[in-house]
Amino acid sequence: MKRMSILLLFSLLPFVPALAQAPTPVPTVASVLDGEVSRIEKQVLDVADAMPEDKYNFSPESLNLPGSDYKGVRSFALQLKHIAASNYFIWSPVTGDKLPEGLKGGNGPENIKTKADIVKFLKDSFALGHKAAGSLTTENMLQLATGSKSTRLRLATFGVSHANDHYGQMIEYLRMNGIVPPASRKQSD
Repeated sequence: MKRMSILLLFSLLPFVPALAQAPTPVPTVASVLDGEVSRIEKQVLDVADAMPEDKYNFSPESLNLPGSDYKGVRSFALQLKHIAASNYFIWSPVTGDKLPEGLKGGNGPENIKTKADIVKFLKDSFALGHKAAGSLTTENMLQLATGSKSTRLRLATFGVSHANDHYGQMIEYLRMNGIVPPASRKQSD
């Protein structure tokens, strides 16, 4: 009987850490949306890192593919700058923050050209996305955003979906350059 009790005790030991863990917090609108901002931020920054700087000006237009219509599409660098600029335009009304100096159009400031500067511009814009997500509550999420006809929730989620759209385009740009996208790479054990 004593052996049986000891055997039972040792068989339950692997489950003790799970029982001792603190309960997970209840998700909020802010925490759920912040998780979505984090996911797309990581994906976009990963592709920004994966593309060599000497290919940042790549555009499918340069491939001259028969039957294609890539005339005037954004380069890889402009895709990234467009995401960052749009993040500011979309999320600033949610937070009430002013737009950064020099942000005039949808492709971001012209003086941001290097990979390092573009990545910094992106990171700063996603910081605003985290701030926008964190500002949402069940009480204010359906209020109109500052100077907008859209609700705070609509703009906060649109920032994520917009970035996802351009992320998909940049995946193709990587593949056109023989680069396997980071999310598609085999994970090492």
